[in-house]
Amino acid sequence: MSFGRLITAMVTPFDEQLNIDWETTGRLIDYLIDEQKTDSLVISGTTGESPTLSDEEKVELFRFAVKHAAGRCKIIAGTGSNETAHSVQLTIKAEQTGVDGILLVAPYYNKPSQEGIYQHFRTISEATSLPVILYNVPSRTVVSISSETTLRLAQLPNIVATKECASLGQMTEIVSGAPEGFILYSGDDAITLPTLSVGGYGIISVASHIIGARMKQLIEAYLEGRVNDAKKINEECYPIFNGLFNCPHPVPNPVAVKHALALRGFPVGGVRLPLVPMDDNEAAFLQNLLDN
Repeated sequence: MSFGRLITAMVTPFDEQLNIDWETTGRLIDYLIDEQKTDSLVISGTTGESPTLSDEEKVELFRFAVKHAAGRCKIIAGTGSNETAHSVQLTIKAEQTGVDGILLVAPYYNKPSQEGIYQHFRTISEATSLPVILYNVPSRTVVSISSETTLRLAQLPNIVATKECASLGQMTEIVSGAPEGFILYSGDDAITLPTLSVGGYGIISVASHIIGARMKQLIEAYLEGRVNDAKKINEECYPIFNGLFNCPHPVPNPVAVKHALALRGFPVGGVRLPLVPMDDNEAAFLQNLLDN
């Protein structure tokens, strides 16, 4: 199954009481498909505030997204956690909602060995018939899925891709050693173009909420051999890639992208604690960035 080159890790819209705003969620799905040209959506990933969503909310989000997208894009359910049994159960529930794939983050906080990481993902993958995307983001999880462990997991029948927030060196090792059909996505908007250059397939993106259509043009330009065009688009997009995480200092995702959507006339509500909204200086920085 192809999830496409541009995947958006979708925010979860909230109302004034920080409950899920279902009407806005539907409009956001339409906007990302129709205007930002996303090929697939990750529901309840980090950008969707998965740490503060209940399992019941996640399952209802999966079900809603599948029904609303109605085949216009693929729906990928974020079901990973640092408890293997919990991830298995949530993955089973997700599959029952009709999602197209599963995204599994590396098990955070309890710092398993590489063998523990392998057994964690293997156990979850064996509980589902859906294609699985691994998610390696050591800045958040403390542990990193080594390239050796990733390639070992890539031999399993339904582990089909990895989302990498590691070095370009590790990406190169994975791409060069991967079996046919196993693909690599960047998890960092700022290195979309370098990832393509070392053999990566695409991007699982935050910035695509704001500049997805332009990012699709970047990818297409590179794939068509128009490298200078891709370079120019990358230079144009880079301030947004960087600014959504540094306003001008580090701001936790998805605080900035939710604020940016509101500035673009598409309010999606606030963030749940322990995240807090942007302060006035951060908001002014982001406003200036979007204006320019």
